[in-house]
Amino acid sequence: MNPPDSAATVAVELERLRGTVATGFAEVKGSLAVLMERSARTEQDLERLREETGKDIDQLKAEVEALKARRWPLGVLGAVAGVAGDATGIASLFMH
Repeated sequence: MNPPDSAATVAVELERLRGTVATGFAEVKGSLAVLMERSARTEQDLERLREETGKDIDQLKAEVEALKARRWPLGVLGAVAGVAGDATGIASLFMH
């Protein structure tokens, strides 16, 4: 093998290697672009989910507060039942 052929062979191999590396980088850049797009879409979905969940939580809090406002206090209910029991007991004593 003489030196000019050797240099030409090395140059061809280097050019082939350069093409392979360039193709590899292009594939990596494409994959990264896809991943970035998916990441952005996931962030948007997550933000929308947070907003919807926050609205649902606020609605549930309002419903719980409304239920709390309409409930009967157990102490008052117990006192009313006690007074009613006493009244029926006294009434039954006087009726006999």
